Amino acid sequence: MNVTWTWDLATILVVLTLISGLIWLFDKIFLEPKRIKANQGLRYNSAIAYKDEGRIPFIVDLAKSLFPVFLLVLLLRSFLVEPFRIPSGSMMPTLLVGDFILVNKFSYGIRLPVANMKVIEIGKPERGDVVVFRYPENPKIPFIKRVVGLPGDNIEYINKMLYINGEPIIQQVDIQRYIGVGSGSNMTGNELRIEYLSTNIEHKILINPKRPEFSTKYSKLTVPDKSYFVLGDNRDNSKDSRYWGIVPEANLIGRAFFIWMNWDWKNGGISWSRIGTQIE
Repeated sequence: MNVTWTWDLATILVVLTLISGLIWLFDKIFLEPKRIKANQGLRYNSAIAYKDEGRIPFIVDLAKSLFPVFLLVLLLRSFLVEPFRIPSGSMMPTLLVGDFILVNKFSYGIRLPVANMKVIEIGKPERGDVVVFRYPENPKIPFIKRVVGLPGDNIEYINKMLYINGEPIIQQVDIQRYIGVGSGSNMTGNELRIEYLSTNIEHKILINPKRPEFSTKYSKLTVPDKSYFVLGDNRDNSKDSRYWGIVPEANLIGRAFFIWMNWDWKNGGISWSRIGTQIE
């Protein structure tokens, strides 16, 4: 099994946790017993010697204070939730530029930090999930898209319509045009549609009827095993599986489920209405 190592925040947290933990352990085994003896006056007769020998070194004190913090953050970020910020409009109208989101890290299995190797199988992506994953062409970059194709599905995207296993996916056109705000104001005038991936899975997408559709390399394919076909909800402004292919299961990070903040300076700063929104 190939393991990809990347120097990112997870790597930094692992290194900091390891270093501070080793310093704490070294102190516990070798330095602390000396301090105890010094403070009890068993080794020295000089009060100055007591003071010097009994003092906790600054680096040790710092490591003991930071080790539980580093460890807690590492565990939370690696196995429970991880925050991300949305930098582009490729998932509009579901996600806007400046949304700060939380990603469930255990939805698709427990993975070791840094090595990204799955150790516990829990679940798999379902059609319609909004997922964060490592961009297949550069695993250091996290991407966010919506899963539309599962392993074994035959996917086609023709004339701005999605077909799964030969069946067209129903789209209902909203009677009103989309009105964008802030950094997404350039999307004003696009068609706001509701797409039904199945009878009980629906979400909103944006379509620009004036923009011609370009032929893409992967607009028609069969999704391989342990892989997924993903699309952005802003269909005419998203570089997704149509352009670079499928997402391997090993690249999955987790399922996006919650917006806890939105900050877009082009929209006046904080958008209070976005805070606390569930991602569907």
